[in-house]
Amino acid sequence: MSHSLPPGQRFFELADLLKAYAYAGYTFSDTPQVPGPGLASYLRIAARDPARAVRAVQQIDDLLSVGLFSEEIADDVEGLPQIRPPAGKSVEGCLRIARGHLHRLLQDPSGIPQINPQNSWEWNERFPELSQLLGAYFHRDFSYIYESREEALDEYVGQAEAEERAQAVREIGELLAMVSSDEELRIAATALGLDLLPPQGMSLREWLEAVRHTIAAA
Repeated sequence: MSHSLPPGQRFFELADLLKAYAYAGYTFSDTPQVPGPGLASYLRIAARDPARAVRAVQQIDDLLSVGLFSEEIADDVEGLPQIRPPAGKSVEGCLRIARGHLHRLLQDPSGIPQINPQNSWEWNERFPELSQLLGAYFHRDFSYIYESREEALDEYVGQAEAEERAQAVREIGELLAMVSSDEELRIAATALGLDLLPPQGMSLREWLEAVRHTIAAA
């Protein structure tokens, strides 16, 4: 890992790992045998992209080799989510336990059970382009910016690159296939940044399917 990165970027993947803990109670609750909720969320995401686990292991090793309280990395560590170790444990010890789980993932990513995301961090990591679409165009200030949902969607289609639109189409399809109940779909869409009700006379599932069709036809 290069040490010439601007302050705050040396541990960018470790920051994402710790965000997963932040969305699961800000505590390390892992044991060497079983990951806690935060780490389990990160492991599910990293199993789909093992390069992330490689970076996380490298950055944990980097931090541990220098020392958590070293002046050399003070600026980099300052911006990391502050996750609490359990009584009698140190942050470094907790990171070593997390490293063990990451190492096992890299030996066999298929060993990580895949279940639906369990918190908003994981929903956004699992569906990054849908998070961009819903969070940036259909947020709570929507009515101050757009006259209609159609106008917002037209702007997304006009601004997004072709590969981004293709990813949005794919992610909407995956989300609708993954989530069977209307309630879980509402929770997922809200976690992904949607702050509007669907158009009158349409269910959320029907509206997302219509959005998918519109983007695919662009």
